[in-house]
Amino acid sequence: MIESFSDAAAAAAFAAQTIVDAVTYRLRLRGDAAIAVTGGRSPGPVYDALAVAGLDWSKVRVTLSDERFVDIGSPDSNERLVRERLLQGGGARANFLSLRGDAETPQAAAEAASAALADWPVFDVVLLGMGDDGHIASLFPGNPALALGLDRAAPPCIAVPVGEGLPPPQPRLSLSLPRLASARLILVLTSGADKRRVLERALDDSDALDAPVRSLMKAAPTVRLLWSA
Repeated sequence: MIESFSDAAAAAAFAAQTIVDAVTYRLRLRGDAAIAVTGGRSPGPVYDALAVAGLDWSKVRVTLSDERFVDIGSPDSNERLVRERLLQGGGARANFLSLRGDAETPQAAAEAASAALADWPVFDVVLLGMGDDGHIASLFPGNPALALGLDRAAPPCIAVPVGEGLPPPQPRLSLSLPRLASARLILVLTSGADKRRVLERALDDSDALDAPVRSLMKAAPTVRLLWSA
């Protein structure tokens, strides 16, 4: 089911409160929590709200669902967005794991991130966006890394090469489907008529390789599709 909101601000506010509620529950139950978040334009207001939400961020682990293999200071860096919007105020106390790190190659970065994530618990919440092509994280239709990213035996993080005539235009890192789908709750935050059609097609059981979001919906226990006009 697609949950519809009047505008992007309402969807972002709902996403932020849902994340706060889930993290608060896990902190009370277990004493720590782990989340993965995304880049792009849509989640910025979510991160602004989370940074001032009053959570005990010192007990929360945060990482990214995917990252471009660029310098962390680049405007294209998802980590830069998270550092500037989420890891501020109270959020600055969160335990953040960089996917990019200081590795010299995407493969080395993916291997380092996979090793670090091996010691993490299951994500309590994952916040994702979705592309017009149905990609989630950096699992792109037609990319040579997609089969590995969807494989049940995939490592937690994989390197994603530049697409040949297809996205992405830069090498990337992505959490694999098994690592994402194991999360207790996944929120997919989208907007616009084109993405609504992609979601509707995915709900209609399209090929997972054609729309990786469908593969996520099949594999994960709880996926909430948040859409605004």
